[in-house]
Amino acid sequence: MQKIKDFIQKYYEGLAYLFFGGLATLLNLVLFAVFQAAFGTAFASGAGNIIDNVICILFAYWTNRTFVFRSQNHGKAAWKEFGQFLFFRLVTLVLDQVIIMAGVRLVGPWLGFAVEDAGAGGALTPSALWAMGVKLFSQVVVILSNYVFSKLFTFKKK
Repeated sequence: MQKIKDFIQKYYEGLAYLFFGGLATLLNLVLFAVFQAAFGTAFASGAGNIIDNVICILFAYWTNRTFVFRSQNHGKAAWKEFGQFLFFRLVTLVLDQVIIMAGVRLVGPWLGFAVEDAGAGGALTPSALWAMGVKLFSQVVVILSNYVFSKLFTFKKK
């Protein structure tokens, strides 16, 4: 039992980031799927992706600050931290949007996956599954980028 405690203590930050990053990713994927089912892939991969990213950015900031990096900043320093977090998350939001648009709207149709009907009305079509696969790939890229940005720039130890 002590070995498990030592392992958790030694790798707490990485394990906590994986756990809370996993929750944020799950939230992002669920919101994408809900938007896709309700409004179709065209909306989910456009405005819906921006909306779900904003929700997930706020969730991720709270969990990263509170549980992962255990930031003790207050006042002006906390606002600076939030600004840096927001800046880098907006960078990865753009990265996510580029991957989604390229994968769903450029590569998808080239492979025979239609954007307009994918997921409309809640249908689980091959096109809807393709879009979700692109979103999942994008989330892997985003998670890795966000960890590097958070560790090196936003929540760095003083």
